[in-house]
Amino acid sequence: MSSTTILEFKVKGKKEQFVAIEEAIRTALFIRNKCLRLWMDGKNISQYDLNKYCKVLAAEYKFADELNSMARQAAAERAWSAIKRFFDNCKAKVPGKKGYPQFRKHGRSVEYKTSGWKLSENRKAITITDKKGIGKLKLIGTYDLNYYQIDQIKRVRLVKRADGYYCQFVIQIDAPLLDSEPTNRALGLDVGLAAFYTDSTGYAPSES
Repeated sequence: MSSTTILEFKVKGKKEQFVAIEEAIRTALFIRNKCLRLWMDGKNISQYDLNKYCKVLAAEYKFADELNSMARQAAAERAWSAIKRFFDNCKAKVPGKKGYPQFRKHGRSVEYKTSGWKLSENRKAITITDKKGIGKLKLIGTYDLNYYQIDQIKRVRLVKRADGYYCQFVIQIDAPLLDSEPTNRALGLDVGLAAFYTDSTGYAPSES
């Protein structure tokens, strides 16, 4: 059994690095919109077709080639997500507008998957390793990424907001299934107090 959690840090960098982040965001938006156009103009376009189209765009446009290949795929996945949502709404016969996919004029994030980035040894900084020139960014926040294995980080997003730039880590957490044997014993609880309880065996947990 697994779940995901998102840890967010504000990033500290130089002005030229933030300019590079914005360029990466524009490139991701460009790829997303081009994939959407391919679907609109074609027939029976699949998610696989959109992923292949990313290579075509990288060969045709230098600025697209500068973006990490998995970031290009993530941008194509955003287009496919909008397409799939539209199809799902049509299939479910949702009343009213079905949410036909629309082109976007503005983007606010670029997403990398399992490549295109590298954490520092102490995990307090991240280096974006594609050709956009973003480089090393300091992570500002209270979370400790040392609690997680690198392979648990499934996505890294750079997000632009009005008050600055942020880095989000999408982390997969596998919860172990605990095997327990029944004791065939009844357990009575005294819950007279709001903060403590005492069970029928006399156990009372201490205040945290």
